[in-house]
Amino acid sequence: MVKLLVASGNAKKLLELEAVLKESSISGVELLSLKDIAPYPEPVEDGLTFAENALIKARAGVRETGLACIADDSGLAVEALNGMPGVLSARWSGRHGDDQANNDLLLAQMSDIKQRAAAFVSCCALVTPTGEAFTAEGRWEGTVLPEPRGENGFGYDPLFEPEDAPGRSSAELTPEEKNARSHRGQALRRLAPHIAQLAAGA
Repeated sequence: MVKLLVASGNAKKLLELEAVLKESSISGVELLSLKDIAPYPEPVEDGLTFAENALIKARAGVRETGLACIADDSGLAVEALNGMPGVLSARWSGRHGDDQANNDLLLAQMSDIKQRAAAFVSCCALVTPTGEAFTAEGRWEGTVLPEPRGENGFGYDPLFEPEDAPGRSSAELTPEEKNARSHRGQALRRLAPHIAQLAAGA
């Protein structure tokens, strides 16, 4: 059994990875979240890309715990805003992780804009205790809604209408529907073979 640290305290991210491991028939992996280990200082996410920030978080997890670590960096890339909020998605309003403030600011910025194409982008990074590093990216195309809808999900989910689920926001999808489509689910599936190798070598 190999222990794999998921560098997040978000229980929904852990469930997403559990679902991917199950559908990929990968066993022998015990997932741990940041809530399951001794606290360590949060690394500064000063990368200019999702991949750089994901690697910063995954490498910090390995350095602090000695465990293999998987981390993701994700955000909403809005075409009319030149790809922003992008890597600044979680702190778009100036306060990290304030979903309501971030959503309110984005709606205000988009109020007069007719071109509302956007994509959720996620880069997941897996770093092993020996220093091997793998990254994978996923994109989920859609549009920015004029007002929030739905109670599921987090972040910008209530404002995002996926291309492959017209008429609903991603906050109106069930967890299963979202996992099957989402940017993070895509990225995690692309990393699954490397996780399988890790489990096989344990």
